[in-house]
Amino acid sequence: MRDPTIHAGAVLTGATAVLILGPSGSGKSRLALALLEAAATGLLPFARLVADDRALLEVSHGRLLVRPAPALAGLIELRGVGLLRFPHEPVARVSLAIGLGETGDRLPEINASWAYNGIKIPYLPSPVGVDPLPLLIGRLRGDAAAD
Repeated sequence: MRDPTIHAGAVLTGATAVLILGPSGSGKSRLALALLEAAATGLLPFARLVADDRALLEVSHGRLLVRPAPALAGLIELRGVGLLRFPHEPVARVSLAIGLGETGDRLPEINASWAYNGIKIPYLPSPVGVDPLPLLIGRLRGDAAAD
């Protein structure tokens, strides 16, 4: 069993959350904030912070759940700015992971997945130098249209 605490962020975008993965300095907090702004301006119907910097993962009834680290609940840290407080969700089901700072193919693998303790979820790699927000919003809108 893997450690339940990972270096990641998560934002609830509708009924489920996006897990934001990537190395330190890759823009995880900035993407979380951009998703919140996208909902505030109508690009997304809803977004609420779940976790930033450290996320607690657990598998329950065959689903991957994410929670904030208790000391960081409701906080986003932006480099050069500091800590910003936002309303947050205490827990959410994860349905998509995005990986920031990926190297490799310019076009993502269509059926890529990310796994945690036996649970696989769709994975969207975001290459270095590419703004992940349009990529992610396009995926979220496409997923919503398919439901």
